[in-house]
Amino acid sequence: MKKPTIIILSVLIPFLLIQFITVDRVNPPVYKSITLKAPPEVMSILKNSCYDCHSNETEWPFYSSIAPFSWLVYRDVKFGREDLNFSDWNKMTDKRRNHKKEEIIEEISRETMPMPIYLITHPLASLSNEEKLLLKNWFKGRSTKK
Repeated sequence: MKKPTIIILSVLIPFLLIQFITVDRVNPPVYKSITLKAPPEVMSILKNSCYDCHSNETEWPFYSSIAPFSWLVYRDVKFGREDLNFSDWNKMTDKRRNHKKEEIIEEISRETMPMPIYLITHPLASLSNEEKLLLKNWFKGRSTKK
């Protein structure tokens, strides 16, 4: 065999084999009684920029079924849901919900959310200054129940 063929096969065969290592891309159920409730303009921003990783309503992109990308996407969604899940918002205690509001405001202010790597494949999820201000004001001013 020629050297280029060996190189191609040494990459292609492992790539094909890792496709058998799958991840669970099933979204847990969503119960309206415990999900975050917000004005339509706030929900629109959250659904566009946050819900793929921070809710049970993830829209799995095509590459989330191709290893090794699938492993990275799955990990990000898993950790995102564990840290903050808008689908379980009203299951949190008032104290935890207030802490999450502060964290959300801080993450938006520091521009660490949405994550820069997420924005590479989802550029429309980037928050404008107006959207950042709207979210920060809403999370500062709403009661702890919503």
